[in-house]
Amino acid sequence: MKKLLLSVQIVTQVLLLSACGGGGKTSSAFIQEEIIPMKYAENLTLIKGNGYIEARLRNPWDTTAILQNYILIDKDSPVPDHLPEGTLVRTPLSKALVYTGVHCALIKELGALESIGGICELQHIKVPEIQEGCKNGTIVNAGEGTNPDIEKIIDMHPDALMLSPYENSGGHGQVEKLKVPIIECADYMETSALGSAEWIRFYGLLFHQSAKADSIFAIVEKNYNELKALAASQPVKPKVMCELKSGSAWYVPGGRSTTGKLYKDAGGDYLFDHYPNSGAVPLSFETVFDKAQAADVWLMKYNQPTDKTYSSIEEDYSPYANFEAFKKRNIYHSNTAYKEYYEDFPFHPDLVLKDLIKIFHPTLLPEYELKYFSKLAE
Repeated sequence: MKKLLLSVQIVTQVLLLSACGGGGKTSSAFIQEEIIPMKYAENLTLIKGNGYIEARLRNPWDTTAILQNYILIDKDSPVPDHLPEGTLVRTPLSKALVYTGVHCALIKELGALESIGGICELQHIKVPEIQEGCKNGTIVNAGEGTNPDIEKIIDMHPDALMLSPYENSGGHGQVEKLKVPIIECADYMETSALGSAEWIRFYGLLFHQSAKADSIFAIVEKNYNELKALAASQPVKPKVMCELKSGSAWYVPGGRSTTGKLYKDAGGDYLFDHYPNSGAVPLSFETVFDKAQAADVWLMKYNQPTDKTYSSIEEDYSPYANFEAFKKRNIYHSNTAYKEYYEDFPFHPDLVLKDLIKIFHPTLLPEYELKYFSKLAE
């Protein structure tokens, strides 16, 4: 994608935003900067300065605050005298510790797989090269993301940790003491699918793969908008409910979440659109039933060794059988133990959108076969 740069003259005199990873400097000097426009991402701002790129991450849970500020500088270049305050990151990353399977898959797509030095949550990573690397010892398996093996991380000498932040998480534990830049991968908290996908441009900068990242996003954007327009041409929108009860709560995507927006972009009437959340909303069964009893389509995702069936979900919780979508056998499921829904959706939402359009409006894509969802079996 061709970058359009808007030049602005600013005086930078900033507050301390982050000391994690160190390296930032407060400056009150005049700095020539160029804003790199973002079309969809609301929580990410990219600014090109003299010898650096600033990546400013807005806090998705408090949009008046900054989550992190990163100052990206080429490893082969000297550090400029005057910099905005933030976490210094030398690029390209060459030994990153990556916590999530989705970002491992993205780094592979960017052509920078060799830059992954370690991972967490191996059981959730479907990239064959990483599975093999952990077996032969070329990639460090640091264990669970919530409690990683600090000694292994210290021994591998990572140049950055890439992990997903969560609201009220209390920080990232012991890894914050390592003085290694922590890259907060908050793409999943964007309020649109294309907004989330546009973060690929930030990750491209981290691995010096900007041209490839821009090219991938341009294709995703084109495909997504064309499919969205196709779905919008349909006058009838099926009523859509989703997910399953988990313990005492039923978590549904908020109306401002990427998933909630995706259901609408696919031409569905998402029944929980009125919740203004950009994350998941915990509801009681009674609240869900009152709103979605007459839903036309029920979508569910889960991760388990065997596929669910109508019999198994009724056995799990008999009131499920009272929904119209259950009675009319119009439930679609995705077993993410082997379906790559979570790997593809963040940066290729156009692929998932195609599945949903096929489910909501079967006549629009007559030749297309579902990739992520399938009809629930008896």
